[in-house]
Amino acid sequence: MSLFKQGRYSGYLRPISYLIDLSIINGLAIFYFFKDIEPIVFMVFISSSWIVLSISSKFYEVYRYTREVTIFALCFRQMVLFTLIVFAFSGYNHDLDIYPISIFKYVALVFLAIITFKFALYYLLQKYRTSFGGNYRRTVIFGANKKTHALEHFFNQNPEYGYIHKGTFNFREKDDTYLMDCFDFVKNEGIDEIYCSISELNNSQISEIVDFADNNLKILKFLPDNKEIYSKKLKYEYYDYIPILSVRNIPLEDSINMVMKRSFDIMFSSLVIIFILSWLTPLIAILIKIESRGPVFFKQSRNGFNYKEFDCYKFRSMTPNKDAHLFQATRDDQRVTKIGKFIRKTSIDELPQFFNVLFGDMSVVGPRPHMVSHTNMYAKKVDKFMVRHFVKPGITGLAQISGFRGEIESDKDIIGRVKYDIFYIENWSLLLDLKIITKTFLNAIKGEEKAY
Repeated sequence: MSLFKQGRYSGYLRPISYLIDLSIINGLAIFYFFKDIEPIVFMVFISSSWIVLSISSKFYEVYRYTREVTIFALCFRQMVLFTLIVFAFSGYNHDLDIYPISIFKYVALVFLAIITFKFALYYLLQKYRTSFGGNYRRTVIFGANKKTHALEHFFNQNPEYGYIHKGTFNFREKDDTYLMDCFDFVKNEGIDEIYCSISELNNSQISEIVDFADNNLKILKFLPDNKEIYSKKLKYEYYDYIPILSVRNIPLEDSINMVMKRSFDIMFSSLVIIFILSWLTPLIAILIKIESRGPVFFKQSRNGFNYKEFDCYKFRSMTPNKDAHLFQATRDDQRVTKIGKFIRKTSIDELPQFFNVLFGDMSVVGPRPHMVSHTNMYAKKVDKFMVRHFVKPGITGLAQISGFRGEIESDKDIIGRVKYDIFYIENWSLLLDLKIITKTFLNAIKGEEKAY
């Protein structure tokens, strides 16, 4: 038997984390950076602001299954907002003569310390679970199928998350007494969390399991696998006193996230336009004109945010033809010019879309927009295709760096693209955008098989 108490310690960890972070914030300010400020006034203002900010941004909602990239995203957002708060304090107390460079140094050092502590705690807890068997949760799964077996594999192969899986129960061809036996097992084994496969249980069984979990203080979670639901994040809300379960949670519907992403888009697209397109466009224009007659830029109607049509711009890579708005480029397509092959292979033809980003029709990263004719076709035949239009389309996207760029040769290609697009929409973060941009740049350098 373990010498350490099992269970979740978030009730202790969060207050401790608050105290340590507030100590760092106030200590560095008063004793190192802003020695002329009134300590009490600063501590009350900055501490209350930090607490309110942390609650609204969910900065301390880090769980055993939270990924490192999510923690980085939380820290980055918190850092940006905290910087604005410190500047607000400085502006209101302008007689203190707190210079911007001092604020940036202060915020950088504060978050270096906080991030170090946050990840140290995160990895220490993982080590504590794997080495000493503490802080773990006993789990069972009701229902056996492909997805519950995948969940069971996750529990068994990732001890650092602190789950000890005690059993998976198959309800097929079982009588009503079988559920009572499962309940006895849960109580006798001290199970903490019950995971249920909706597709393997009937309404009566689900109702009984909910009542049992409530009456025995067991955490109950559901795998919504009775339909092809690609989302893994379900949002639980209350409308007055009515509980509502949202199948899809979109981070970019949050106003702060929208401002962050739009600000990044404007800054990034402006840099590309000023430092790359300003000199590259004349060179590409000359090469295009030398090889074939026609415009330098190619304009095509595509569907964007909320299904609205917009004009998407590219460097022209084909000889002018009436089918350009109807058919994608295929391998060894005779319409593609020699310079067109080069700029398509290196993705240079996509660069004018940074003007679309600057104008607000597109984002640097997002689901790739399709031709209007293709959008109408896929909307009718591919389930959840329209979900892609909940956010702005992008120059590049998660699907494109995951092997689903270029020509759609089969239904498998478009279904795979939709799955990755939905995952991106529901798991957006600025760090994920940066990762996609970096991978896109590396792919453009080494070349891709379907870049034709």
